[in-house]
Amino acid sequence: MNHEIYVSREVRNLGHNNAARLIKAAAVHALQAEKIDADCIISVMLTDGEGIRRVNREFRGIDKETDVLSFPLNELEPGRFDAALCERDLDSSAVLLGDMMISLPRCEEQGIEFGHGFDREIQYLTVHSVLHLLGYDHMDEGPMKAQMRAREKEILGDE
Repeated sequence: MNHEIYVSREVRNLGHNNAARLIKAAAVHALQAEKIDADCIISVMLTDGEGIRRVNREFRGIDKETDVLSFPLNELEPGRFDAALCERDLDSSAVLLGDMMISLPRCEEQGIEFGHGFDREIQYLTVHSVLHLLGYDHMDEGPMKAQMRAREKEILGDE
């Protein structure tokens, strides 16, 4: 598959010049692990705390910073990808999975807090967000959250 992962920066001078490379690799790995059989496009915006807070407030009505936001373009069932149900790019006919936004400062803080560093944290946040784009969710504390956490661990090799 020829997945296209577009990474841009809303805010300059946030450092972590390796972030785009790590995000692209983690996103492609997650799509492969989910056995996605169509070319896909994902857009990723890297920002700071205020940028992600603004978008969280505007789109979710939650006026606080977070680490990652996911905006799926399709309504998919976890583990049951069906390209026929998805929006397509008019030029390439690739599946438009959606957008994500990652706060680099928050990612750095959490990497330190959890003791595994920035690189591992940005890979985790990317896999987490890709799973959201593919229909996984964790809004309950029950089976949906357990299913999503299990897939994250499998994809990241944390089993």
